[in-house]
Amino acid sequence: MMKTIGIIGAMPSELVDIRKGLPNSEIQKKAGFDYYLNQVGDTRVVHVCSGIAKVNAAVCTQALIDTFQPDAILNAGIAGGMNPEVHVCDVVVSSEVLPHDLDLHFLKDYPPYCGIYPADASLIALARKTCEEFGVKVFTGRIVSGDEFVTDSARKADIQSRLTPYAVDMESAAVGQCAYRNQVPYASIRCISDNADDEGAMSFDQFEKIAAKRVADIVLRMVEHF
Repeated sequence: MMKTIGIIGAMPSELVDIRKGLPNSEIQKKAGFDYYLNQVGDTRVVHVCSGIAKVNAAVCTQALIDTFQPDAILNAGIAGGMNPEVHVCDVVVSSEVLPHDLDLHFLKDYPPYCGIYPADASLIALARKTCEEFGVKVFTGRIVSGDEFVTDSARKADIQSRLTPYAVDMESAAVGQCAYRNQVPYASIRCISDNADDEGAMSFDQFEKIAAKRVADIVLRMVEHF
């Protein structure tokens, strides 16, 4: 039976190496997004560039789910490090995802009555095993998302003190929330491109492509074993 896995990246740079590894794709357009389709063994792979920030990510994820009924979704890309043990080019696999720029009261006390979205245990295990195969240092922990690129040490400290995340990005929480509401297994795999501090913009420019390539290698290997 054919399985389907969705891979969502926010920026073209996060999809470049995935597209190189999955050439000759069929392209289907839905909701303003180009969904690239390939087959790897018995797995159909749907990979898509969502655009940056939570609304883009949520719309893209819902359209992917409605159209292709994936068995799992991976949010693949780069992120800022938020734990002192996590360094540039390490990988963080989400244990759970949540927004850092919204009072969780609005999600916990109103629909969907949940503000923290757990990642799928089997996807976490597969991601960790794959990182270890590549000799990449991997952490499993909370990833938080907001509609800002965190490059300010004071802002980083505020987020750390409130939520103790391992990484920060702009999409994982939205993809995770959408997957949760649709009961689709989900995990975010993020390679650290910067430390989300005052030096973050400079580090991002230097390590963006390296980090994106690392995640692409990991995700493509995960697809082979899915």
